[in-house]
Amino acid sequence: MTTKHTELQYLPPDLKKELLPQHVAVIMDGNGRWAKRQGLPRIMGHKAGVDAIKDLLRCCKDWGIKALTVYAFSTENWKRPQEEVEFLMTLFQRVLRQELREMVEENVQIQFVGNLQALPKALQEEISRSMAETKDNRSIRFTVATNYGGRQEILQACRAIAHKVQQGLLQPEEISEEVFESHLYTAGVADPDLLIRTSGEMRLSNFLLWQMAYGEIYITDTLWPDFDRVEFHRALSVYQQRERRFGKV
Repeated sequence: MTTKHTELQYLPPDLKKELLPQHVAVIMDGNGRWAKRQGLPRIMGHKAGVDAIKDLLRCCKDWGIKALTVYAFSTENWKRPQEEVEFLMTLFQRVLRQELREMVEENVQIQFVGNLQALPKALQEEISRSMAETKDNRSIRFTVATNYGGRQEILQACRAIAHKVQQGLLQPEEISEEVFESHLYTAGVADPDLLIRTSGEMRLSNFLLWQMAYGEIYITDTLWPDFDRVEFHRALSVYQQRERRFGKV
């Protein structure tokens, strides 16, 4: 979790602490394009992207933001070239192993959400170990969406609820938003206040479809490996200028 950029280590004075988002979600887009611009293989973009994740996590912790969720690997990403997919699985595993001790020392709670059973066994073991060893940490909750799809998440929640109704454990009229949310991968985690998407793409890409009902969205043309604390500061400044009405007048 070593900080890549030294500037803005403390909350900038123009940002109001009481108006900070409590939960930030990020669609980290642009690793491949960043690598291409540098004349490098795509995998080098993913390596640079890991550094950007670590810096953002440190920044959120420094500035008092309590939850960060990143979209690491979607259910659609399996369609990428096999070599790239295998590299990503190995990269996830290696980073977890290397960073776990510091995550524990920094009081970071790590959570993975998605269809984790489809991941390589070695990666599943690293994920289980990291979640077990950080489960009592409270400084910041770091959620990594891996083999995650918003539609699939909603479908599995519906199936789980239908199964309970079928067993007589739940009545249809008892199905509320709270009950539904308790069956999502993200159960127990507050909805994101702010979603950041890098590289200029303007879509949710099957990410947190239920949870983003009233979240604010910030789009930047910056490619993910170049997204640093200065860029995050800019995103938070825009967020603090918005009026969140949650459907009210």
